Amino acid sequence: MSSGLEPDGQRPVPSPVSPFEEPPSLFKRIKRLLVGSPRDFYDRSVFHAMALAPLLAWVGLGADGLSSSSYGPEEAFKTMGAHTYLAVGMAFMTALTIAIISMAYSHIIEEFPHGGGGYVVGTKLLGDRVGLTSGCALLVDYVLTITMSVAVACDSLFSFLPHWMGLFRYETEFALIIGLVILNMRGVKESVTILAPIFMAFLVLHVILICGGIFMKMPEIPAVVHETTAGFSEGVKTLGYGGMFLLFAHAFSLGGGTYTGLEAVSNGLPIMQEPRVRTAKRTMLYMAVSLAFTAGGLLLCYLLWHVNKDGDKTLNCTLTEKFVSGMPFGHAFVIITMISEGALLVVAAQAGFIDGPRVLANMAVDGWAPRRFAALSQRLTTENGILLMGVASIAALIYTHGDANRLVVLYSINVFLTFSLSMFAMGKMWWSRRKTHKEWKSRLALFLVGFALCVTILAITTVMKFSEGGWVTLLVTGSLVGVFMMVRRHYQLVGVKLREVFAQLEDLPITPPKEKVGEVDPKQSCAVILVGGYSGIGIHTTMRVIRHFPGQFKSMVFLSVGVIDSGEFKGEGAVEALRDRTQKSLDRYVELAQKLGFPATSRVALGTDATEEAANLSITVGQEFPNAIFFAGKLVFQREKWYQRFLHNETAVDLQKRINEAGRVMVVMPAKV
Repeated sequence: MSSGLEPDGQRPVPSPVSPFEEPPSLFKRIKRLLVGSPRDFYDRSVFHAMALAPLLAWVGLGADGLSSSSYGPEEAFKTMGAHTYLAVGMAFMTALTIAIISMAYSHIIEEFPHGGGGYVVGTKLLGDRVGLTSGCALLVDYVLTITMSVAVACDSLFSFLPHWMGLFRYETEFALIIGLVILNMRGVKESVTILAPIFMAFLVLHVILICGGIFMKMPEIPAVVHETTAGFSEGVKTLGYGGMFLLFAHAFSLGGGTYTGLEAVSNGLPIMQEPRVRTAKRTMLYMAVSLAFTAGGLLLCYLLWHVNKDGDKTLNCTLTEKFVSGMPFGHAFVIITMISEGALLVVAAQAGFIDGPRVLANMAVDGWAPRRFAALSQRLTTENGILLMGVASIAALIYTHGDANRLVVLYSINVFLTFSLSMFAMGKMWWSRRKTHKEWKSRLALFLVGFALCVTILAITTVMKFSEGGWVTLLVTGSLVGVFMMVRRHYQLVGVKLREVFAQLEDLPITPPKEKVGEVDPKQSCAVILVGGYSGIGIHTTMRVIRHFPGQFKSMVFLSVGVIDSGEFKGEGAVEALRDRTQKSLDRYVELAQKLGFPATSRVALGTDATEEAANLSITVGQEFPNAIFFAGKLVFQREKWYQRFLHNETAVDLQKRINEAGRVMVVMPAKV
């Protein structure tokens, strides 16, 4: 299918299929089958169709937080050792911490309604370098979100399956990640809708387990209160108040995995249904209430039911078995509950595939990451980012052997690094507003308390678990920061050199011809020049065509493709705004050609793949102008490096190959830097 635009720049009309176009390859047909057909981004309703309502956002983003109740409370409870009476205080502190962090992020959503989470907060309030650190921490966090969720899901699923089935554990984990990659490449809403029943099943079954578990132990609560009081008194005698505090803080910090999904909503604002802020805050409320109930309720049930580690079984599995012991169909309830828990953990990996590529795309738009990660697929998904998340999570799975205990350490450190930076940044912002906003004291107090909690968890987890894998997280995050700094430095140097080389071209002293140039005659020879925005490279290409082919062309046609990427795809009206900007740049090229004495016109197309759209548009224009020769400019570096091909697109070379295969002539004009 080819596409082009009429000269007035309106929506493209279908063009006849070129005889030079090849049928889709086997790979493309398989991809189309798995991923789906391209979306029509000219349809304004596509934005609404892709947006998530609060309930679906709760499923897609809240599953990460809710699923953490499968491993966060368990880690905290196990760390208490024989001092399980601390579970009452831990349940209260867990619910309080969830409330504080979620309230803080609700205010972040208000301040940054376009999303971006910790990366944008750090960048806007503390500077680019802090934003980069927060963004890199988030990227590693979201990779580990996927890995952790899949690993713990298999822990839950294989905890009640026959032992021999554990031989297929790794294959199952790899298959789940690959399946999620394919599902997310189809689109966020599609993947969330498919997985919503799993989320609801988990919620209903765990409400039954927690409420039923507490209700059945109601007669024993006075005895448990007595045991808790006596245990606390004995603990004070043996450990002292300081020792008890340190033990509680240690268990609280190592249970920090409970809170790891709370930032997902602020990152995922761009996929929320309008009004986005209200939708996001409602989603945040759903997430906080469900997580506080589940995590706090499970801790209380562990205490009431005297749950202990039983072989390879998770504490939730042991609790469920005790809860249904002697009940009809009890074993079936255990199986269904564990399957729902494992399946929800798989759903939780969605947060990594939704928010990870989005953070990466934001960083690519800002020049930290390679720009190809801001590109959207024909399904309007950040396909490159999704693939990277999938590959990186498989690598993390191989490195850690799917060990949930190691993963939760790696996972928690980066989460609380981002939390701490965001809380500090917002606290600083509200301190600066103390003279202009009446509510500054309450907001500042909220973020200071949140900062204290997050820094405490971060410090204790890093120190206690540094030798057990914490150093790996810090090393990977630091290395990523270094790589992204080099990427941005490269883009900045190239930008400076381009401005130096082509500065004189943007304001050429051209004397317009005395006679008005005529209209473009499609039958005469013309130069078709593919350009981007109005810049030195496009002007350089135009001038070289005139210099090297004197008198050969009677007119010029300028082509440009407005690329719809994550920086442009911001909501309804974004496509029209991009088309208008692209057309205005083309109008300047047309004006330049007319001043040089050439009749000129332009054609514009929009798409997610610059090469694909430019090739289709060129084929259409080639049919309209049979005597045309195509030209495009390309950066050529004096010292070619292996990474330059990855950091800069090869659109001109790829396009030359496509147009040559179609039987037309295209010349690539080098622009040396």
